[in-house]
Amino acid sequence: LCCLCVFIYSVVCLVFPSQDPLDRPDFNAVEYINTLFPTEQALEEAQKAIQQLFGKIKDIKDKAEKSEQMVKEITRDIKQLDHAKRHLTTSITTLNHLHMLAGGVDSLEAMTRKRQYGEVANLLQGVVNVLEHFQKYMGIPQIRQLSERVKAAQSELGTQILADFEEAFPSQGSKRPGGPSIVLRDACLVANVLDPRIKQEIIKKFIRQHLSEYLVLFQENQDVAWLDKIDRRYAWIKRQLVDYEEKYGRMFPEEWCMTERIAVEFCHITRTELAKLMRTRAREIEVKLLLFAIQRTTNFEGLLAKRFSGSTLSDGTGKRPETPLESTNPFLEDESEDNPKKPKAPDNPFHGIISKCFEPHLYVYIESQDKNLGELIDRFVADFRAQGPPKSGTEEGGAVLPSCADLFVYYKKCMVQCSQLSTGEPMIALTTIFQKYLREYAWKILSGNLPKTSSNSGGLTISSLLKEKEGSEVAKFTTEELCLICSILSTAEYCLATTQQLEEKLKEKVDKSLIERINLTGEMDTFSTVISNSIQLLVQDLDAACDPALTAMSKMPWQSVEHVGDQSPYVTSVIMHIKQNVPIIRDNLAATRKYFTQFCIKFTNSFIPKFINHLFRCKPISMVGAEQLLLDTHSLKTVLLDLPSIGSQVLRKAPASYTKIVVKGMTRAEMILKVVMAPHEPPVVFVDNYIKLLADGNPETFQKILDMKGLKRSEQSSMLELFRQRLPTPPSGPDAGPALSFSAPTPEQESSRIRKLEKLIKKRIQ
Repeated sequence: LCCLCVFIYSVVCLVFPSQDPLDRPDFNAVEYINTLFPTEQALEEAQKAIQQLFGKIKDIKDKAEKSEQMVKEITRDIKQLDHAKRHLTTSITTLNHLHMLAGGVDSLEAMTRKRQYGEVANLLQGVVNVLEHFQKYMGIPQIRQLSERVKAAQSELGTQILADFEEAFPSQGSKRPGGPSIVLRDACLVANVLDPRIKQEIIKKFIRQHLSEYLVLFQENQDVAWLDKIDRRYAWIKRQLVDYEEKYGRMFPEEWCMTERIAVEFCHITRTELAKLMRTRAREIEVKLLLFAIQRTTNFEGLLAKRFSGSTLSDGTGKRPETPLESTNPFLEDESEDNPKKPKAPDNPFHGIISKCFEPHLYVYIESQDKNLGELIDRFVADFRAQGPPKSGTEEGGAVLPSCADLFVYYKKCMVQCSQLSTGEPMIALTTIFQKYLREYAWKILSGNLPKTSSNSGGLTISSLLKEKEGSEVAKFTTEELCLICSILSTAEYCLATTQQLEEKLKEKVDKSLIERINLTGEMDTFSTVISNSIQLLVQDLDAACDPALTAMSKMPWQSVEHVGDQSPYVTSVIMHIKQNVPIIRDNLAATRKYFTQFCIKFTNSFIPKFINHLFRCKPISMVGAEQLLLDTHSLKTVLLDLPSIGSQVLRKAPASYTKIVVKGMTRAEMILKVVMAPHEPPVVFVDNYIKLLADGNPETFQKILDMKGLKRSEQSSMLELFRQRLPTPPSGPDAGPALSFSAPTPEQESSRIRKLEKLIKKRIQ
């Protein structure tokens, strides 16, 4: 702040230069004083003026002190009057309160004797409020005496009111009051001011008397007490509540919530009685009877939620919203923002207030669901055998099997039922049952209906499909079987997604402490296995269909080929099988496009290595034969790149991941043939050309190339030795690059015959 002031002062001085000699930079104090006081006489005059100034200031100060003292003397009496007035006001107020208290106590005692409860209710609250002002004066005997009289009056009122209610509503006998009493209505108002135990005792005795008939009518030995007539219990209490509202609705204060308290006490009694009854007659409980009783009970609990807030369940500490009990959202329904979530069962304050007694007997329900689901799976198996697989060429082809929707609809029903009964251990038991039959559905309905293949090691093979005969086609899946595999795949995908939703819904409904025990990962893995096996079957089938053509390719006399023509018959055969199978599979997997893409990728990953292996079996190969094979390879590459959309009217670009696999694999096949076409003289150029084109340091692969060229063993030995010598030395160290490093080819290393073949391929493409 000081620095700021100095800065501001400096700026002001620059803008407005001062004429005061004190502000000059060369100011001299001695010269300045001599200028003002050139003589000693002038200095003496200044000193005299200063002394006179000090004298005047002292006189002003003395006068101010005198004035202050005078003001204090004037206001002293006023302050005393203010204090006296304040004390007088307090005294008068206290005397008034004392008068009110004394008079109020007298009136209170008189009204109590006369049972004038209406006047007592208003007066008692006022007396209690006035008495609070005298809490600091309890040391005064008269005040203490009045306080004791008030307490005595309160005690007497409590005893008297209880006696009045006992007389009006006797605990013993069947006498019922004729109607509400104005005296008792006013007595309830007094009870609100008395000890809370008085109010509780009144409520307790009235409710006990009001429900005494219920305990007699529905005793354990009465036929009407059993579960099959449980509706009569709820009909009885409904009538009683209506009767109460008509006769006594105005007798008790509204804030006592007497109607709700009667209903709650009825629920507690009913739960206890039903629990005792079911323990005694547990063997007689059947699942239909149990579900009937539970349904009627939960419906009644829902009615209570619509009628009452549930505030008495928490001792009136807070009111709950009056929302009705509605069924929870099934796990298959959408719960978007446009479809607000319905309240769950636990949101109902009365949920379980009676139905909790059924929980120990829910094992009957769980066992029943186990049996029902077992029968349902058996029915699915029988229906599939009777109806057969989905028909090809129809909307059913490749569609999700309807049985899986039936299974999950039944699961939804069971889950909703069980969550209304209990969200504890029974939900865990039901989840275990769900897991069991999800696995059974996966193996009996899905895997069990996949077209059978022989297996020597337990895995899926296609040996049964490969029934090769001279001059005959390979036995392969029919169109109906392909549709069936696609349908099973689509169904498994639906089950996988729906099982995940089921797990989420189960976790929403079960108690938080049990959420960790809900885990359907194993069942989801089972459906993933079905999907994988289905795709593998489709791949193996098409792969097997192409095998005879590849075998024929490897048996052709490639050394005797004299000219390059159109694509070879084996290529035509492969393309034919692809065009037969792939459109069927694509159309039937239209709803599961990602699995069709997986099929394409898996087939390509299987076919291309097999094709290359059969290329290695083509030996020896002439130059023209290699050219023909290169032309065939290019044709197959083109077909494979077009595989995802082959035979489709809608041209869709193949996924980049798929295209990359095809280009990489088939380019290697082309490079193999280009190496075979290259002259092996001089050997160094041939070896370097092989290393450049194939980037393969494996001597076995090089050996296969030499076999394809038809070189003798003696020539191969020298070539192999040269190959090992010409391999680039792998760099070492942390910054080492790839194991093989290849130099760019020279023009002399390119074969003229390869260039001619490339021109021929371009011509055929155009």
